[in-house]
Amino acid sequence: MTTTQKSADLVGRILIAAMFIDAGVPKIGAFAATQAYMASAGVPGALLPAVIALEVLGGIALILGYRTRIVAMVMAAFTVLAALLFHSAPDQVQHIQLMKNIAIAGGLLILVARGAGSWSLDARNAGLAAPGDVLRNS
Repeated sequence: MTTTQKSADLVGRILIAAMFIDAGVPKIGAFAATQAYMASAGVPGALLPAVIALEVLGGIALILGYRTRIVAMVMAAFTVLAALLFHSAPDQVQHIQLMKNIAIAGGLLILVARGAGSWSLDARNAGLAAPGDVLRNS
């Protein structure tokens, strides 16, 4: 595997994770407002701590490449669910948001299929060098 491929795996994980971390951290400071927004969509505000934990801790796990397949699968399901709950209105802006979330879920599913890559805790812990090796040995 080339340095370019290893770099692309790492940078790809960082770019996907950044969106989740950037979405989760501000929810801490706007806790009540976020709960109210969730409730307006019929989602119990009591789920907000779990949402914040998933977005922030899941994002960090993706960056580190820690248990990447499991984390990416959970985050893909969460992303599709959030898209359907919060972005299913018929207007064009909400449709773009819906499709953005679906595309992000697609990127996460690529991580499920490929693994984190060589520059990750998953590869380090398994003593592996290539994403395909992680798939064959899991």
